[in-house]
Formats: sequence, structure tokens, C-alpha cells
Amino acid sequence: MNKNRRNFLKGAAITALGATSLSEADATTVVKRPLGTDKHRWAMVVDLGKCIGCQACTVACGMENAVPTGKFRTIVNNYEIEQGGKVHSVVLPRLCNHCEDPPCIPVCPVQATYQRNDGIVVVDNTRCVGCGYCVQACPYDARFINPKTGTADKCTFCVHRVEAGLLPACVETCVGGARIFGDLKDPHSVVSKIIDKQETKGLRPEMKTKPHVYYVGLNSRFQSKVEGTAAIWNAEAIIEGDE
Repeated sequence: MNKNRRNFLKGAAITALGATSLSEADATTVVKRPLGTDKHRWAMVVDLGKCIGCQACTVACGMENAVPTGKFRTIVNNYEIEQGGKVHSVVLPRLCNHCEDPPCIPVCPVQATYQRNDGIVVVDNTRCVGCGYCVQACPYDARFINPKTGTADKCTFCVHRVEAGLLPACVETCVGGARIFGDLKDPHSVVSKIIDKQETKGLRPEMKTKPHVYYVGLNSRFQSKVEGTAAIWNAEAIIEGDE
């Protein structure tokens, strides 16, 4: 990396953060990272017919990953929709989609966000400068800047648990069994069987990111646009019309 480019990256980081600087050593150091194995491709299925909106997943995630108060790696949004002259309650669990083609990776000026060989997208917090480019690039609004660390944060499928042979915290605590986690490269896994036999939908298909969070029973009005406030974590809306 030449000096001009290093200076550009340093300036961009300072502008975004207002205080944090990016040293030349940080920008050029080659970091050995845990990449998992390409024998697996982890994914999640969310069955909306089983989700009761209890937020047990949200609480479990926050405790497992020490997520700061007011920030969320995953959450269940609650909406009301008018359909057939009646108002119905709809729940929509949200999290990082661990896309096949993640738009958050190419915008990172220091390559802090990367995808492991098993498909899990993670953030190297030793390199992240908190510029927020990845937060803006994510079409699912699933990232935030952690106020305690000053770096990008998001769902990691609880990669530390997966590597230990455990389920993500949100899956393990889901009282309705709405969240199913597994390996798409294993045709006998529950997620593979569900995707093979049932209709599933991903969010924001027009973005062509190939998300690996699949929804069963997703209302088409929530697939490409979620009405409400800009931040999905706080969105509330009444959406009118029939599906």
C-alpha cells in the first residue's frame, strides 16, 4: 500500500470518527484470522408461525455477547397490519443475514469486516476504526457502532459457541422453536430439509446479497421494505392493504 493511500485511509477514518486515527502499521499489518472450515455453510431458518415475539432471543443474545443497553445484535420487531378489514399482529425477527455476497465487506477501508470460509461474517475489532461505512452499507440495518468499544458490532451467529459445538444463544433459548440453525452443506440437517421442502423467503432480494437467514411464512410486504422508523430495531408501523 503506497503512502498516498495510507494517508487517505487515515484521513477518512479521522473524519468519520472525529478522534480515532488509523496508523500505518494498522493499515499494512497482515493479521491471521480464524476462518473456520469450508466443510460447513452455516445458516438460520426463522419460522414466523412459531415465533411469539417474547424477546427471549434478544435477551439471550445481549447477555451472551455483552451487548450494550439500547443496542441489539438481534431483536424481534412487532408490527400491526390491516388485512381483510382486521388488524393483525406480525412479528419479524431481525439479525445479520451472513450474506453470500456481503456489501459490508468491500466498503471497509481497513478490511476489518471479513467472511470466514464457513460463511459467517465477522468483525476484527483489533482493526476496526469505527468509521461506520459498513453500518451504512448493510441493507438490513443489522450493524451498529458499539459505544463501549468504538467499533462495528453485529450478530456473529455466536461463532464462539458454534466452534464449541453449541447452538447460537438465540436459537437455544427460543421457547417456540422458531429459530433453527444448521449446516447447509449437510443435506440431513434440519435447515437443509426445511429449505428443500418448504417455501422460504429472504429479506431484500432486490439487493442480490444471497442472505443466509431464511424465513418461513414471511409476509411479502415485509420482504423488501419495512415500514416505520429508519432503524429496524425501533420500527413500529401499521401497514394497510392485503397481501
